[in-house]
Amino acid sequence: MENHDLELIQAHLKEDKDLAVLFKEHLSFEKQLAKLDNKLFLTPEEVILRKELQKKKLKGKDKMEFLLKKYRSGENNS
Repeated sequence: MENHDLELIQAHLKEDKDLAVLFKEHLSFEKQLAKLDNKLFLTPEEVILRKELQKKKLKGKDKMEFLLKKYRSGENNS
């Protein structure tokens, strides 16, 4: 995630509960994926879990991107 996006998220976390939830989930998915990525070997169940986490993270990122677009357009209109 780009620094500008992180700044935008931080600026709107308190007022946009949907964005706050999505960002919290995003960080959680990143931590879980990092744990799995640090393992030398993944069980078949862990491989499936990793793929599910990646899909959920991407889906959440897409939703965050949609929310951030409105804030970006607000910046450009200022």
